[in-house]
Amino acid sequence: MINLLVLKENSDNENRVALVPDEIKKYLDLGFKVVVEKDAGTKSGFLDEDYKKANANISNNIKKSIKESDVIIKVQKLDPGLIKEMKTGAILIGLLSPQKNSSENAIYNKKKISAFALENIPRITRAQDKDVLSSQSNLAGYKAVLDAAHEYSKSFPMMMTAAGTVTPAKVLVLGAGVAGLQAIATAKRLGAVVSAYDVRLAAKEEVESLGAKFVVFDEEVLKKSQTEGGYAKEMTEDYKKKQEQALEKAIPENDIIICTALIPNKRAPRLISKKIIEKMKSESVIVDLAVETGGNAELSEENKIIVHKGIKIIGYTNYPSRIPGDSSTLFSKNVFNFIKILIDNENKKIKVNLDDEIISKTLLSHQGKLMNL
Repeated sequence: MINLLVLKENSDNENRVALVPDEIKKYLDLGFKVVVEKDAGTKSGFLDEDYKKANANISNNIKKSIKESDVIIKVQKLDPGLIKEMKTGAILIGLLSPQKNSSENAIYNKKKISAFALENIPRITRAQDKDVLSSQSNLAGYKAVLDAAHEYSKSFPMMMTAAGTVTPAKVLVLGAGVAGLQAIATAKRLGAVVSAYDVRLAAKEEVESLGAKFVVFDEEVLKKSQTEGGYAKEMTEDYKKKQEQALEKAIPENDIIICTALIPNKRAPRLISKKIIEKMKSESVIVDLAVETGGNAELSEENKIIVHKGIKIIGYTNYPSRIPGDSSTLFSKNVFNFIKILIDNENKKIKVNLDDEIISKTLLSHQGKLMNL
């Protein structure tokens, strides 16, 4: 029997849970005993009673449960004080915010904990059903457009009425990754006229397949702007100047700007300067999904709506947590798919296979050795 513990998220800005009741039977079938911290799923709409009906146990004594657990799953990283309560050689899985000099690393080593950072899952075909960043970004892109529509003082679709015609909103999405593509699809469903910009020319076909216009101003440079892993590269200073000139023209022509542009392990690219913002129409809306890594828009601030000369700049952090029920469900499925590759099905035991690329690249610590930091 493998003891699995699901912990409650303690941050005020985190409403998700790492395991939903519908996934519990899958764990039981693999030989797990499932323990859920009391009220772990309440903020995402899953009650203790739901977990009990799915044959999970509810824990009121969390330190005792941590000491007894072989595997602990969580959305965000675990408090260092609670990591110390884990038994030697146990497994911790979640979005662990890996940093070279974090206070958790020494504790992982001392306790010989196998700590898996799900944000490090490689972008390979076999890892797609385990990719929490993609599943959560999808919902973030959707929710960002809904927030923009809520704050925008006009309608999104064109409307023909006896009193006259209401013109559709114009939406520009900056960054055509998972969040950006979902933002495009959502804005199109709401009836907006949508265009998108990305430094990767490879994104052009995906954008156009959703019915949006792809903004291009230097096609030759775009051909060289993508890493082998499919991410955007940081651009040259010359390109950034051309980019700013193009966006200075394109952004004021739109009513809604959804910012999703990111560069892995670096500050988010600054795409919208204060100068550009001040050229936008009053009542325009910017949603900056990149605010947690510095922001694509100059005036965005974390967890605030800034109003500058009539333009609203939304800087909510942790967007998936703003739609916690579905975010938790997808996160839970991703985590189960990840844990499956750790199970020796014949013996119903955990087996950490370092030859597996998904396992090796997500490990931060294993058997007293730091990795991938």
